[in-house]
Amino acid sequence: MARKERKPVHHVEMTDGKRAIIQGLLQEYDIKDAQDIQDALKDLLGGTIKEMMEAEMDHHLGYEKSERSSDDSEDRDYRNGYKSKRINSSYGSMDIDVPQDRNSSFEPKVVKKRQKDISDIDQKIISMYAKGLTTKQISDTLQDIYGFEASEGFISDVTDKIMPEIEEWQNRPLSAVYPIVFIDAIHFSVRDDSVIRKLAAYVVLGINFEGRKEVLSLVIGENESSKYWLSVLNSLKNRGVQDILILCSDGLTGIKDAIATAFPKTEQQRCIVHMVRNTLKYVANKDMKNFAKDLKTIYTAPDEKSALDHLEKVTEKWSGQYPYAMKRWEDNWDAISPIFKFSKDVRTAFYTTNAIESLNSTLRRLNRQRSVFPSSQALLKALYLAIFEATKKWTMPIRNWGKVRGGNWRLCTPTEFLNNKNHYPAKEIRNAQLSERP
Repeated sequence: MARKERKPVHHVEMTDGKRAIIQGLLQEYDIKDAQDIQDALKDLLGGTIKEMMEAEMDHHLGYEKSERSSDDSEDRDYRNGYKSKRINSSYGSMDIDVPQDRNSSFEPKVVKKRQKDISDIDQKIISMYAKGLTTKQISDTLQDIYGFEASEGFISDVTDKIMPEIEEWQNRPLSAVYPIVFIDAIHFSVRDDSVIRKLAAYVVLGINFEGRKEVLSLVIGENESSKYWLSVLNSLKNRGVQDILILCSDGLTGIKDAIATAFPKTEQQRCIVHMVRNTLKYVANKDMKNFAKDLKTIYTAPDEKSALDHLEKVTEKWSGQYPYAMKRWEDNWDAISPIFKFSKDVRTAFYTTNAIESLNSTLRRLNRQRSVFPSSQALLKALYLAIFEATKKWTMPIRNWGKVRGGNWRLCTPTEFLNNKNHYPAKEIRNAQLSERP
């Protein structure tokens, strides 16, 4: 017996009503291609909106256009012609006739007063802004796709609507404990009174008690200093942060003194990723692989003594070709060496590139798409939206978080973590430091 032919899953049965509408379109409009269909639908949309507004006016007045009102008083309301209004739709710009009444009390619902867009374009603009497009690029894209003009001023006004959302995000409450916090900076060119300046965007990224990444703060700063960083860290405290175990950063000016003041028991760790990157910056391509391999023997050493031995060997090996390459490691050893107080799993969590580098790569794309930002506020909006898009993917804890926390951490709450020093794994931190922490 022959098998019964199956219909494709995407097939939709056309009803008589749909067929009649399509036949009416073909008879009314000279349709030859897809663009003609778009034009016909645009015309129908305008007509449909007008008919819906007429019905709304009938309901508002209490009688239809062809009827007479039963109210003969002098102050009765009645139709008072039409007012032309230009709106943007998914089919492009169009003019519609909005019915008016004598008392100006008619409030249409299909297209509200002062509403000039029915295409949900605000979300499209914000989405394009989040991807790093300039206001000019967004304006050109809207013109190409939707066929209507949106001035750069209009686009700025739309994106300005998220400023209260940014302010609320910047002041939201934070968790009491962040085992690991990263601070990193990315520099952008910003126009200020016709002068282009370099501003740094500082991203503060935390790994919370559940091992999930969370952007704690986004600050656009100019002059780094101990006072500046103290204000940044104090803002975290004011939002609920009571303890940070490890704070990992590059050589930010004044950060060490600020950490000592705001979180005196916190370990400051120099970012190993940046140390390696800055060392290899001046190394020839032919030597880079071997040099990087030798550097790895330092920060993966089992203890500080072994690491110092490897540091001496690496310096001796490469000092002939690159005499100053290892000076940075020697000068900053006090901020590098805390890494050796922790186990391999914990070290990996804060020197791996996955924690903050993937976010930074997203933010750096903005530099490739925009050579100059028109203002610091424009930069803040673009960074916030880019972060919002990036963090949508952060649905899982960082890799091997169970091992990083250790057996005791896994059994305690953040409050117990703060109040009981025994919840810090003894093998992870020197006993002397354990006795000092609360």
